[in-house]
Amino acid sequence: MQISTMPKKFARMTKTKKMSLGMAAAGAAVMAGTVISAPAASAATPAPSGNVDTWIKESLKVLHAQGIPGTYEGIHRNLMRESTGNPNAINNWDSNAVKGIPSKGLMQVIDPTFKAYHVAGTSQNIYDPVANITASAKYAADRYGSIDNVNSAY
Repeated sequence: MQISTMPKKFARMTKTKKMSLGMAAAGAAVMAGTVISAPAASAATPAPSGNVDTWIKESLKVLHAQGIPGTYEGIHRNLMRESTGNPNAINNWDSNAVKGIPSKGLMQVIDPTFKAYHVAGTSQNIYDPVANITASAKYAADRYGSIDNVNSAY
């Protein structure tokens, strides 16, 4: 579909009585651009092994060893809001993306923040789940006292 025809089609969709709120959100997302997508597979972003539960537990071990506060619940809540558990998520449409520094990974961290708050002993790869969680939690601890105190985009 051409971009120029999308607003007309979206307008027709919104006039349909049976349209769900989800369809409206999806249409708005299509008009706005890519909301969250996985980057193309490459050697730089291999599929990580494990799952959200494993990554959070591994991250908590690193965080607590470094004296960085945070709980499973606080990390899980933020992780699910930011990426729905997709370690390769990337936001290509917000103000950071417009500046050329899209939010990436489970916790949607931008490169400068990841580098500044990287936790020693974790991967330097922003898409690595444990490295992404720990850097994000370290940032949240510095800025808000703990990842547990974050209840919206940060």
